[in-house]
Amino acid sequence: MTVKLTVNGRVREVDAAPDTPLLWVLRDNLEMTGTKYGCGLAQCGACSVMVGGRLVRSCVTPLDSVGEAEVTTIEAIGTDPVGEKVVAAWVKHQVPQCGYCQSGQVMAATALLKANSHPGPEDVEAAMVNLCRCGTYNFIKAAVNEVAGNGEDVL
Repeated sequence: MTVKLTVNGRVREVDAAPDTPLLWVLRDNLEMTGTKYGCGLAQCGACSVMVGGRLVRSCVTPLDSVGEAEVTTIEAIGTDPVGEKVVAAWVKHQVPQCGYCQSGQVMAATALLKANSHPGPEDVEAAMVNLCRCGTYNFIKAAVNEVAGNGEDVL
């Protein structure tokens, strides 16, 4: 079945079953490999993308649930003014170690800051729940808190 999907501002046509997880449409059909497969159970967050401005776990988001909503992936996050600030803070705080979870982490931070441009430290703590095997949580929180205006030393 051919489905039209708007990804990163561009209308794309994909041939996929309606119940295909968005993650596999992005990775396999559109060859956009920045969004990672982690657990396949919506637990880790490595597959996080925004659909209609809302953060979703693409590994459990069926293609037919996207509808006409805009899908934003890590490939376009640098073109978003908030995403650009998040990426700059990630670099400044040297957040990544292995980097596997980082696209999902950046997406989660960007979604939070787009929904609430000045979240408090407790909001950051509640929103940044993606898993990181390297344990860079303090660096992640420092970067998000800096962009939120809470200061970089708020942990």
